[in-house]
Amino acid sequence: MTVLSGKGALVTGGSRGIGRAVVERLTSDGAEVVFSYRQDAAAAERVAKETGALAVRCDQGSEDDLARLLATAEDRLPGVDILVNNAAETGPALIADVTPELYERMFAVNTRAVFLAVQWAGRVMRDGGRIINVSTLNTEVPAPAIALYAATKAAVEQFAKVAARELGGRGITANNVLPGATDTDMLRAANPPEALEQAPQFTALRRLGTPGDVAAVVAFLAGPDGRWITGQSIRATGGMML
Repeated sequence: MTVLSGKGALVTGGSRGIGRAVVERLTSDGAEVVFSYRQDAAAAERVAKETGALAVRCDQGSEDDLARLLATAEDRLPGVDILVNNAAETGPALIADVTPELYERMFAVNTRAVFLAVQWAGRVMRDGGRIINVSTLNTEVPAPAIALYAATKAAVEQFAKVAARELGGRGITANNVLPGATDTDMLRAANPPEALEQAPQFTALRRLGTPGDVAAVVAFLAGPDGRWITGQSIRATGGMML
């Protein structure tokens, strides 16, 4: 029997990058998983086929889509034990260039959807459950063109810290994982090649992270050994010295 046998997990944004690695890890640890994706149906189908997880299309900016995702997870899982809020949009833009439309979209996808998912988990999650929000090191390390993204994630971190206090009496933990420079399509799309080459110089372990590195931290928090950690924001950065 594996450590998450009998557990049910919902992972948002599970078709690529860190989310895909989380789905792969949680299913390998024995959990039954429902995961969401927004656009890449082919990638989602591959993950579903390889892991046995259930893929559900969901645009987190749509409250109707999100409600359908949450209802599907509640219906199809043996119980709701693990929620991993991973789906997000980056939308890099200088403060001067942020439009009202971009502002509303980013907060709808990255923040409002996470709040609603945490709220839902507080209602339906079994005692002893786990809420894990994937945030970013950039809530602690500012950089140009990420004010909006970092702000949406900073709000998400507060949701977990408060949920830890509100739900702790039921043995439910709530934590944030803050990845650093992790080798994903999102990272490569947002940074020039020279920045990616330089990043390992600022990391104690002298390399970019992999999605599996971050998924391992998520899996630890989701598993029985994470039972005494709650209300925390854990850096998963390989010792990024910034």
